[in-house]
Amino acid sequence: MNTTTSTVATATATATDIAEAITGAEAARTRLDFAKSTPKVFRAIVGFDAAAREGLDPTLVELIQIRASHLNHCAYCLHMHTNDARKAGESEDRLHMVAVWREARHFFTEREQAALALTEALTLVADGGVPDEVYAQAASHFDDGELAHVLALIMTINTWNRVALATGKVAGTDERR
Repeated sequence: MNTTTSTVATATATATDIAEAITGAEAARTRLDFAKSTPKVFRAIVGFDAAAREGLDPTLVELIQIRASHLNHCAYCLHMHTNDARKAGESEDRLHMVAVWREARHFFTEREQAALALTEALTLVADGGVPDEVYAQAASHFDDGELAHVLALIMTINTWNRVALATGKVAGTDERR
């Protein structure tokens, strides 16, 4: 077997192993199904999420959701939103830089940087609130309606992260499909 064939076989086996591990982890999950246990609340969050996204660039939406999911250590949402970002045309380079965007500012527009800073401040609100300078920077890049949608989106992804973490959602599954 040549090196290329060996590498492809290893990658295929690894993908199969991951798929089997995801299936096993989901089968072993013992926490409640939030959507089934409280459908009215679940639908309300879905509605809030849909309303929050209205009028926002889909790439910006995913960047915000990815950054909040990093900060909240939500593997389920991080996996889901990085996949959604790829489908929306986001590059691998930018996806890899979201977690360290301050050190890689040249990958992001000033508007995206302002949204990411606001995402961090609101997600980590207990660490010092939302500083005036972070809010002012975001307000300089978004009109009032857009800024309200960005804030609502940050609130919804933080809610989704908490739902996923509390109910033991398994990264690699996506129940929206």
